[in-house]
Amino acid sequence: MSFGLGHGRELVPGDVGIDMRTLPRLPDAPTVAEVRRLLAFDPRSWFAHPERRFELEIGSGKGTFLLQQSVLEPETNFLGIEWAGEFWAYAADRVRRAGLSNVKLLHGDATEFIKTRVPDGIVSVIHLYFSDPWPKTRHHKRRVVQDHTLREFHRILAPSGELRIVTDHDELWQWDVEHVERATDIFERRSFERPASAGDGEFVGTNFERKFRREGRPFHAMTLVRR
Repeated sequence: MSFGLGHGRELVPGDVGIDMRTLPRLPDAPTVAEVRRLLAFDPRSWFAHPERRFELEIGSGKGTFLLQQSVLEPETNFLGIEWAGEFWAYAADRVRRAGLSNVKLLHGDATEFIKTRVPDGIVSVIHLYFSDPWPKTRHHKRRVVQDHTLREFHRILAPSGELRIVTDHDELWQWDVEHVERATDIFERRSFERPASAGDGEFVGTNFERKFRREGRPFHAMTLVRR
């Protein structure tokens, strides 16, 4: 499906866009930990200043949050991960044209990338805003928040790192809360604090949020802090 996001203009991801399929092939290994050790891969190396604070956004959509927040935090490196190819290309093209050197966009499966490619304890914040609710029961396994993904998020987060969640979907929110309640040994739940780039009355200020707000939908948000 094409959304026509470029409105007839060619989308050029350039050096901002990275396709997960171009990464080195994972070797056969008995455990995921062994895979990571053999590859010695670190996504922070994609940035000109890999020593800086590092944050992830899962499901970047059109890249609005990254465009807004990265300007306010020039000393932070942001990696957005987007599954839909056209949205990824559109967001990367926007970042490229804006000349932002502290943002990269990855095209691929975020949970697989985190599981197999991200070293322990390197991420300061994981942003998860308006993820696909996958409402059909048979598709619930595709939802981002799962018991095993919460364990992976805990692994890659730095001490006191945060997982920030916002959704408009009531049933998905209940799903998230139930999973969080089973992970109190690794996360402490706290109130959500709006990022500085959010507009008046906004939680985050993504395109989805602005669309859903016009439709009068309710919003739910929380922050999980790594124990």
